[in-house]
Amino acid sequence: MFEHLETLPPDPILGLSVAFREDPSPDKVDLSVGIYRDRSGTTPVMKAARTAERALVEEQSTKAYLPPAGAPGFREGIFRLALGTEGGSLRDRTAVIQAPGGCGALRLGAELIQRAAAGATVLLSDPTWPNHAPLMSGGGLSLAKYPYYDAATHALRLQPMLEALDSTPPGTVVLLQTSCHNPTGVDPTREEWRAILEVVERRALVPFFDMAYQGLGDDLDADAWSLREAAGRLPEVLVAVSCSKNFGLYRERTGALLVLGADPGRARAIETQANKAARSMYSMPPGHGALIAERILSDPELGAQWREELAGMAARLRSLREALAAEIERARPGVDARWLTRHRGMFSLLGLPRPAVDTLREQHHIYMGFDSRVNIAGLSEDRVADVARLVAPHLD
Repeated sequence: MFEHLETLPPDPILGLSVAFREDPSPDKVDLSVGIYRDRSGTTPVMKAARTAERALVEEQSTKAYLPPAGAPGFREGIFRLALGTEGGSLRDRTAVIQAPGGCGALRLGAELIQRAAAGATVLLSDPTWPNHAPLMSGGGLSLAKYPYYDAATHALRLQPMLEALDSTPPGTVVLLQTSCHNPTGVDPTREEWRAILEVVERRALVPFFDMAYQGLGDDLDADAWSLREAAGRLPEVLVAVSCSKNFGLYRERTGALLVLGADPGRARAIETQANKAARSMYSMPPGHGALIAERILSDPELGAQWREELAGMAARLRSLREALAAEIERARPGVDARWLTRHRGMFSLLGLPRPAVDTLREQHHIYMGFDSRVNIAGLSEDRVADVARLVAPHLD
């Protein structure tokens, strides 16, 4: 059966992670894989998550399956986190289904779209996170792109984006990242979001928000603003929520799909269809991470501690951006690197040519995506100047 299968090359990002681990250099720096790291280079277990997990392990009396749609308390907590206190009026129109991480939520959303409109087209930003394409097309959907990033100015291509959306047939799905855009770090302003959503509404497009980094840009509410604005004005919205980055629950694969329907009846139909799709893919959702997040979101003291920790992580990312920009400008006078400080979240595209990326990895042990995407959280405060000095000669 399997004799015709060929060995595939490593995933471009995960392969870099393996190469980094095998690199014996004491000076190596990993800016490739999208995980948060603290000053010591560790991806920490958040204190709130550790406390919640300890209590969960001590108190749980069963490992029985969760309900097909997931843990009820987790689903309610994620709804409030995503849509805010003002979103309560939308609850009866919103289906919330727990999923195995943000990837599971994206794929479940693709399966749901395929059931509703077989072969529908999903527009992806150019560029976007590489896994968006296989997650959407794996559900049987067609793919196309819309303009997003101007590499010369490191900014949003708003007008071309609006023109592309304005020429798109009604019913097309548009994948949007709520904040901390991966891989560019470029987010629309609120005024730009209003212009985007105005076209989405007028053309009867269906927005599918990927919210993987809520709280790591500005704050929890600001990072969800675009989603909440869309939910308040549009009849149908999909949202894939990940708890990997902002709760630090990477290996627990914790996420949820939220789908806003035109009315409560539509929401109920959506939920039953999503549950059926989930049953055919992974049957029941994993419980451990969801129950940790549920406890954090339902306990005022733990919730406050978690928000404080998350705010500290976001502040550190902003500080690292400031430091990297300043050190690049110091290493190469005349170069403007302040665009790095206008980006949000963990990622930015440096705009380096592929030979420079290879040179930095092979000669200086600095690992980044082949497209020069860097994870800002991979920097340590005491290595920023070294990295800036080595990167600066390759910048335009």
